[in-house]
Amino acid sequence: MGIAVTSLTPVEQTALLTVYARALDNRKPRSILRDTWADAAVAAIDYDFAALGVQTSVVCQTALRAKMLDARVSAFTAAHPDAAVVDLGGGLDSGFYRVAPPPTVDWYTVDLAAISALRDQMLPANPHSHTVVASVAETNWAATIPADRPTMLVADGLFAFLTEPVIAGVFRSVTAHFHRGELAFNDYGQFGPVSLAAFKYLPQKMFKDVGSQLGYAGFKDARHPLTWNPRMQLVEEASLAHQPEVDLFPRVLRIATRLTGRTRAGARKARILRYRF
Repeated sequence: MGIAVTSLTPVEQTALLTVYARALDNRKPRSILRDTWADAAVAAIDYDFAALGVQTSVVCQTALRAKMLDARVSAFTAAHPDAAVVDLGGGLDSGFYRVAPPPTVDWYTVDLAAISALRDQMLPANPHSHTVVASVAETNWAATIPADRPTMLVADGLFAFLTEPVIAGVFRSVTAHFHRGELAFNDYGQFGPVSLAAFKYLPQKMFKDVGSQLGYAGFKDARHPLTWNPRMQLVEEASLAHQPEVDLFPRVLRIATRLTGRTRAGARKARILRYRF
């Protein structure tokens, strides 16, 4: 009998989809992310992951966006060995172990109570890895995290499940609490009617689970978040479609991804955005 996850709320359960996608990537001979921790977590949890119907495209994109965020965290901690890393809505993410930052770096994973407890149960303890039980919808979610260190904040798969006022509040609270640093997150551009219909009508359980929790249709222009907080500066907009790891996608998906990335609208459908403050 594996670890029960019946206490997770619907929004916390979306973390199971992400960790399963990373596990499926890990099982490939040519893995993009090589997240062995994700595979071990899936094996230990009592949940019907196969019933999610996670598609190959989701597996590849989930692994690649995590790898891109890992690279940005690695670069930041290399430049700032006294940094703090803050993983917003980290769920079951094992980024601390994948990145393996210097021992002078402290890593804080912020998430809701039940998924945080599960994460602490699944992943090995480390004196530099800290769990912060909080909702980013609360104005004081960062209260227990040091404010005076260079800070790298990441959010993988979080903002699509929040409303625009909550996301704007996160942007404002980042500069209100932390003195300097960067915020990087994955983004899907703006969900159009076709994308929204897919979440509603496609038969896979993963689409039903995600679609029922979507909170924000998104934005096209990467400068839009600056209207929430002008103290932020856009420093990077990187499309997944332009990354060399796309060569590891299955042939049909690889061709489709490269073609999609040739247009501005297509390139922004899966991207990493990075802001400095």
